[in-house]
Amino acid sequence: MSLNIIFQTDDLVAVNKPHGLLVHRSPIAADANEFAVQTLRDQLGQHVWPAHRLDRKTSGVLLFALTESMNAAMQRQFMNGEVKKTYIAIVRGHTPDDLTIDYPLRREDGVVQDAVTHLKTLRHAEVPIPFGKHDTSRYSLVELTPETGRMHQLRKHMAHIFHPIIGDRPHGCNKQNKLFLEKFQMNTMLLHARRLEFTHPETGEALSIVAPLQSEFSRMLATLFLDMN
Repeated sequence: MSLNIIFQTDDLVAVNKPHGLLVHRSPIAADANEFAVQTLRDQLGQHVWPAHRLDRKTSGVLLFALTESMNAAMQRQFMNGEVKKTYIAIVRGHTPDDLTIDYPLRREDGVVQDAVTHLKTLRHAEVPIPFGKHDTSRYSLVELTPETGRMHQLRKHMAHIFHPIIGDRPHGCNKQNKLFLEKFQMNTMLLHARRLEFTHPETGEALSIVAPLQSEFSRMLATLFLDMN
């Protein structure tokens, strides 16, 4: 396995992480034997430091530092909210045009943290697929910009406003997930880290790294008539 490198300098490299790949080893995912950190290290032949995290089920821009000093600088930027992260997702139902979700989230240790996500609807669709009492099914393509970086924030926030991300477990809609599996043979979570924007810590250059959609996400956009083209 090799990773798709979408950006590289002497001290930074970004890949387009596929759905289902863990960033690093985790005791809660004993079934996994491939990890982004080890794969990229072997691919480049040098040590790499993940500057941030993406859920296993989330695809898209994943940034690594190639030196310890750059890792420390990027960690500070992420921690201070100086990196703008933009995601896109396919969700159940028709979402509002614009919405700010300001809903605190509880960590596993019980600590409650502020969490804010900005939502922008890119497209709505209604497809002739019966679901429950309805003759059709409604979906939305949304752009999500988290202001904070809580664990599973986007997944939990979309579930909170009753527009869960398709393919999300355990926060999503099990009936929708089953429908997609049976009708489309699709069991990927339709959440993609589309863009990272930040200032290079040493050069001061404004950087914008964009990850192309994974094939399964593109397939579902076309299937649900949500394609932006």
